[in-house]
Amino acid sequence: MESDDGAADETDSEPGSAEADADDDTGGDDPDDDPSDESEPASTDGDSEPDRTTDVDGELEIHHIDVGQADSTLLVTPDGETVLIDTGDWRQDGSDVIAYLESQGVDRIDHLVATHGHADHVGGHAAVIEHFETDGDGVGVAYDSGVVHDSATYENYLDAVDTHDVDLFEVAEGDELPIDGLEATVLNPPAGAAGDLHYNSVAVAFEFGEFVYLTTGDAEADAERRMVEAHGDDLEADAYQASHHGSSTSSTQPFMAAVEPEIAVISSDYDSQYGHPHEEVLEDYAERGIETYWTGVHGDVVVTTDGSAVSVETEREFSNDAADLREERADEQASVATPQVDTATAGVSG
Repeated sequence: MESDDGAADETDSEPGSAEADADDDTGGDDPDDDPSDESEPASTDGDSEPDRTTDVDGELEIHHIDVGQADSTLLVTPDGETVLIDTGDWRQDGSDVIAYLESQGVDRIDHLVATHGHADHVGGHAAVIEHFETDGDGVGVAYDSGVVHDSATYENYLDAVDTHDVDLFEVAEGDELPIDGLEATVLNPPAGAAGDLHYNSVAVAFEFGEFVYLTTGDAEADAERRMVEAHGDDLEADAYQASHHGSSTSSTQPFMAAVEPEIAVISSDYDSQYGHPHEEVLEDYAERGIETYWTGVHGDVVVTTDGSAVSVETEREFSNDAADLREERADEQASVATPQVDTATAGVSG
C-alpha cells in the first residue's frame, strides 16, 4: 500500500483495486491510441522552441472544482475550447463534476486529461465520457501517461474510451497539446514512462499571453527533482495547482524556488483524512508570500486572466494568506474528536 506520511493511499479502498494498490509498470502505447489521428499532440525536440506570443484576445478561465479529497480542473479558452484535467473521486462517479460543467454551460469536452490512474483523479472519467457522448456534444481527445492502474475505476475509464471510440493518446515530456490560442506543454512524465503512478503524473504548463499556469497531478519529490533538473527556470509560473493535494511529499523547496508562483490552489477536503494540506507546505507558501486558495475552505476557485492581469473568484470567502489557512487547518485537526465546524468562520457548508 502506498503511503503519504503514514497515511494509506487515497485509492486503497476502491472496489476492484489490487490488494496492495501497487503502481503498474506495464506502460506503453494504449491499444486505443491512433497515431494517425490529426489531433495527436505534437512532439518538440530539444533543439527548437515553439513560437510563443504574448498577443492574445479574450480571457482564459481556470476552474478548480471542489470535489473533496480529489482533483478536477476545467480550463475554458476565449474561443470556448475546453480542457478537463481529472474528474474527481470514484465515490462521486463524476456527478459533482458533471453538475458543475452543466452549471457553466459546458456541452463538450475537447481535451480530457488523466494526470494518472488513481481513483481520486480518474474517478469520474467513465461517467464524464458517457454523459458527454450520449447527452452532449462529445469528448474530443483524451490524454494519459500510458502507465496503467489495476483498478475497476481505471478499467471503466478505458472501457468508456473504447465504447465511445474516443481518441486516446499517450503523452510525454515535450509534447504540445493542440489547443487553439493556448500553449500547452507537457513537462512530465519522461519518455517511456513506466512504474510509479505519482512519478509519472502528467504535468502541463499552460501559457496564455504572459500568464503561465502549472499543474502536476500527484508528482512528488522525485518527479519534481527531475523536472527541476530538466527544465530549471522554465518551470516558472504565475499560478500553480499544488501537487498531491498539498502533501508534504510534494511542493518541495527546490521545486517551489523554480516555479515561484504568485498564486497556489490546493484541492483537498476540509477534513482530509490525510491531513492535506500539510502544515509545512502552508508554512512554506506563507514564507514565500504565495496567495493561497484551498478548495476545502474556499470551495470552487476560478482563476481568470487576459494574459496579463489575473483575478481569482471563490465560492466562499476566506483569507488567501497561507498562514491563516495553516491556522484553520490546525483548528480543524484539533476539532476532529468533536466534529462541529463553525461554518461562518470556516466558510464550509455541511
